[in-house]
Order: sequence, then C-alpha cells, then structure tokens
Amino acid sequence: MAKVIVVTSGKGGVGKTTSTAALGAALAQRNEKTVVVDFDVGLRNLDLVMGAERRVVYDFVNVVQGDAKLPQALIRDKRLETLFLLPASQTRDKDSLTPEGVERVINELKRHFDWIICDSPAGIERGATLAMRHADMAVVVTNPEVSSVRDSDRIIGLLDSKTAKAERGERMEKHLLLTRYDAKRAERGDMLKVDDVLEILSIPLLGIIPESMDVLRASNIGAPVTLADSNSAPASAYFEAARRLAGEVVPVAIPSEKRGLFGKIFGRRAA
Repeated sequence: MAKVIVVTSGKGGVGKTTSTAALGAALAQRNEKTVVVDFDVGLRNLDLVMGAERRVVYDFVNVVQGDAKLPQALIRDKRLETLFLLPASQTRDKDSLTPEGVERVINELKRHFDWIICDSPAGIERGATLAMRHADMAVVVTNPEVSSVRDSDRIIGLLDSKTAKAERGERMEKHLLLTRYDAKRAERGDMLKVDDVLEILSIPLLGIIPESMDVLRASNIGAPVTLADSNSAPASAYFEAARRLAGEVVPVAIPSEKRGLFGKIFGRRAA
C-alpha cells in the first residue's frame, strides 16, 4: 500500500529539499518504487538537487491544470530505475495548485508508487498546507537551534489540525529529522543538544544528520547524497532513517556518543 510522506519545516534553509532527495533515493535503493514531488511552486529546487533540471518539460502545475498527463511530467532518475521526480513550476505562483487538483494527482500517484515523498515549501502558507494535506506521515526537518525548533513546533500544530487525517480524527504520525548536527558544538553550548530538541518537540527521532561538506558537494553535482557518496556519514544516517520509515527498528546513536537513544526514542514512537 502506497505511503505519502510530507517533508516539512517551519524555517527555510534547514536541509528539507536535500533530505527529500536523500530519503527518496534511499527508499528507491530498497527496490521500492518512489516518487519525490516538489510543492515549492515558483522556486523549484528539487530538480536541481536530483540533477534533472534540464529534463523538465512538464511540471506539477501542468498536470493539475490538465495541460499534461501525469506520465508526461514524471522524470525517471538516470541512476535508479525505481526513483522518479514530479517537478514544480518555476513560472507560476502557489495559487496555481488547487486542493482538488492536488488530491487527484496524489491519488493517481498512489496507484503507481510505493512511496510518495512531498517536498513542502518552508513556512505555514498555502503551499505548505497543500503539501501536508494528504500525508500519511510527516518528517519534520529541524536544525539544532532555537528559532528552527520553535518554527517546527508551529508546523506540528498544523499537522495536527490542517490535514485530511486531522479532519477524520486520526493521528498524524510525525518524525523528527535533526540536520546539521555537530556534537562538539552542542557540547560547547553553541547549539541545542539532541535531548533538548526532543524535549521541546516531543516527537520520535527519525535520524540525526551530521554537519558535513558531503551534503553540499552532492547538491552541487546534482545527486542525492545517498547516491553521490553512499559511504559518507550523512548518507549512512539517511539510509538508517529510510529503514525506520519502512518500519524497521534501528537504534539511533548521537554522533560521537556511545550511548544510544533506543529505549527513549522508540518507546515514544507515535501510533
């Protein structure tokens, strides 16, 4: 059964789009048919991170407005047969996406894919609420700094109130992806520690992505880090996060610390 995941954040620049690409590629490498969908109409960065910017002919808005069929807009990844991209439009605004059109496209994608990963615009405006509307679960991407965590708390409120699941009285499964984490800086007090972030947000931890130039290098060559350098520390963290999304029980260890968070984190897994 297809699962729809929204990758979201309150604050921009936290690594949401790179995380969408990395998780999508990691799931596709499990031989599960995966599509990443760019909801950031007007900016459109996911195609750059995926290395597919020159292959965009039709986009999400074209499909929603009936100018193209879904198969015409889907771009198959050149490295993975099981990975696809539905790009956003760079020339329209967010009002070009309608609730009815988005629902129709998501339902059509569900018939063809195992995973549908929606890259949400940052913030709480229309594009973000449309991206989370039909999600089965959410990945909340946060940096270990106060403003990012505070904004993520607002996003959690939206996930619990403005989704189709919320309207049906169902609980949205939410997971925290902590990006750009540096254990030494956290010990010095230059950024929040993992436990501090968990205490504030109170959602299960999906993974900790260490601060690394490997992520930037991968983006610059147009490849998810899980494909560009599968042996790097960030790629390993994303692979483990993808396994957890798929339901595997994998302990989460804080970088540079021997103590795992297995008991504490997975004991609080959302239903």
